[in-house]
Amino acid sequence: MSELRYDGRVAVVTGAGHGLGRQHALELAARGAKVVVNDLGGDRSGAGASAGPAQEVVDEIKKNGGEAVANPDNVATPEGAQAIVKTALDAFGKVDIVVNNAGILRDRSFKNMSVEEFDSVIAVHLRGSFLVSSAAWPHLREQGYGRIVNTSSPAGLFGNFGQANYSTAKMGLVGFTKTLAQEGAKYNIKANAIAPVAWTRMTEDLLPADFADKLGVEQVTPLVAYLVHDSNEDSGQVYTVGGGRIAKIFVAEGPGYGQKETLSVEDVRDNWAAIGAAEPLTVFGNVGEQMGPLIQQLTS
Repeated sequence: MSELRYDGRVAVVTGAGHGLGRQHALELAARGAKVVVNDLGGDRSGAGASAGPAQEVVDEIKKNGGEAVANPDNVATPEGAQAIVKTALDAFGKVDIVVNNAGILRDRSFKNMSVEEFDSVIAVHLRGSFLVSSAAWPHLREQGYGRIVNTSSPAGLFGNFGQANYSTAKMGLVGFTKTLAQEGAKYNIKANAIAPVAWTRMTEDLLPADFADKLGVEQVTPLVAYLVHDSNEDSGQVYTVGGGRIAKIFVAEGPGYGQKETLSVEDVRDNWAAIGAAEPLTVFGNVGEQMGPLIQQLTS
């Protein structure tokens, strides 16, 4: 079968100085994309800044015959996000692909978590993805083409002790992704999210050390690369990926319980098993579809 290529495409990858973002940038560049390698250059808590990590990845791409430019701006500020996209426009004349990967960790049990620790994580993961996508959006719409991948997490989908800030941001990205998919449909803009499990500096003390080789970043990038390719038609979807395994994550609704009459507390108690039934499950494409059963009940 033919090799998937990205010749003529311009990609912005945030948080690309290390780990997953670095691997995404290297792979896309190796397959012909021109890449903006963004990284603030701080530590995993977000402290500090350095242009070094992004430039090192750019140097590696160029050494391998690819095209790339470095950008050290902060995704969490409107000015930084605009500057990231402007880097793509100035260097390559357009932007086609946005991979929102930048992130930080400020783990703390909920009872000990400060407002600053909560806000700072939301600012990079969720606000940053919004700001960079927002900066690119007018250009994607105008050219009638775009691919966006947002980086969620199993912690966001299923929760994780000590990560109220991180899991909130990561689940927020699921709703963000699904809305972008709906609003971008008429402009051929596809938006999807991944929930990766990989051994990086972000997870090195969260995952067993003997899994380091089995959970390499190279096991995640192929999914990202496919989702941003011209041939991908899926949009608004979420995939878990890691260790050679990929699976779609579904937001689904059970059959539930309903009646035309006003519900009482006792009705809820007496029908709790039906309310919590998990079969059959229905996966809805948008909120309009999800409202369908209720409208049908109200009008039947």
